[in-house]
Amino acid sequence: MSVDASERSTEDEQTAAAPQEQVAARCGWRRWAMDTRPLRRPAFRRLWSSTIVTAVGSQLTAVAVPKQIYDITGSSAWVGAASLAGLLPLVVFALWGGAIADSMDRRKLLLVTNTGIAVTSLLFWVQAVTGMESVAALMVLLAVQQAFWGINSPARNASIARLVPADELPAANALGSTVMQTGQVMGPLLAGVLIPVIGLAELYLIDALALCVTVWAVFKLPALPPLKAAAERRAGIREIVAGFRYIALHTVLLLSFLADIIAMVFGMPRALFPQLAGQTYGSYGEGLALGLLFAAIPIGAVVGGLFSGTFSRARRHGWMVIGAVVAWGAAITAFGLSDSLWLAVVFLALAGVADMVSMVFRGAILLSAASDEMRGRMQGVFTVVVAGGPRLADVLHGTAGSAFGPRAATVGGGLLVVVLMLGLAAALPALRRYRV
Repeated sequence: MSVDASERSTEDEQTAAAPQEQVAARCGWRRWAMDTRPLRRPAFRRLWSSTIVTAVGSQLTAVAVPKQIYDITGSSAWVGAASLAGLLPLVVFALWGGAIADSMDRRKLLLVTNTGIAVTSLLFWVQAVTGMESVAALMVLLAVQQAFWGINSPARNASIARLVPADELPAANALGSTVMQTGQVMGPLLAGVLIPVIGLAELYLIDALALCVTVWAVFKLPALPPLKAAAERRAGIREIVAGFRYIALHTVLLLSFLADIIAMVFGMPRALFPQLAGQTYGSYGEGLALGLLFAAIPIGAVVGGLFSGTFSRARRHGWMVIGAVVAWGAAITAFGLSDSLWLAVVFLALAGVADMVSMVFRGAILLSAASDEMRGRMQGVFTVVVAGGPRLADVLHGTAGSAFGPRAATVGGGLLVVVLMLGLAAALPALRRYRV
């Protein structure tokens, strides 16, 4: 399905760049490297460049909040409670934010929400430098920040289809996902280096300043108002319900969500990493093993993004999702069977590559298979699935690991992913038939 020209930015620079984009293939090593065609479009380039700055900055706050809570309480239970305090507003406001994104100018919504996130980061800094030491204040600020993020994310993702044509959606998703995964690797490492040097409070300030760059980049975007047919729509419960009804009536959208749920809920064994690091790979050094296990999947995803030119031009998006989820399950199974730490890291990295491919094409399906007046709500549900799936996986794998052992739980989960995904693809052909 193609994106109508009226839904995209009509900036003069895009028109000037159009002739260069008709080249069907690149030569030599460049055909394997990241597909950067979307960066030729100024509006998308501005949106993407802002992500580079905030990907690392947001991770500084993500490290600082649990660290400060632990410093105040000395309890990991409070750290876990804070995580749950942020999850509920994220879920609620992501669903509502998707409806809002379908009813107003998405550029204005991004300006408001990015400003709100920046102000929240500044308040985090204020409470830290004043020595407030209030867990309640931290949890309230975290809840507010996650609420703003829940509204921001659907609008941001839904805007991409208005900035690039349909055949460049996989490449655009690969560019964005690679930056975010890089931030997940580099942000915590940078936080660990900076805390002893400048202190914990300044991490919040750096994040706030980075968000100012994002606000400026969003300000320079073209207007992204709803299409005429959606101009009078409100953002209420009825519109949220209509979004779920739309998913139920469009099988390929429903299957794209189910594919992610299968992969993340049954095949994400991160809750077992501490136990595996101590019991299975303890001879390598528990700290080293734990760090490598947690870093391996994001590193693999970054590598997959850097070489996304190998797959981003594929037109059978449904088959790419099916293959990626099956590959994820197979890699997780192999990880569970590995006695060597280094072999385990390799398989987790391969799982990260598969996850990147899955993210790229699931995102492309959500943007291309949904009409513009529904894209915000689709991205709201997507945000909830992405945020909630791994947390459900932590509960499931933690319970299974205690009952059957960490390796058996990991292997069983990986095999279950393969079986469920293949069964879903065989039973419902809509996903494997879908192509742009």
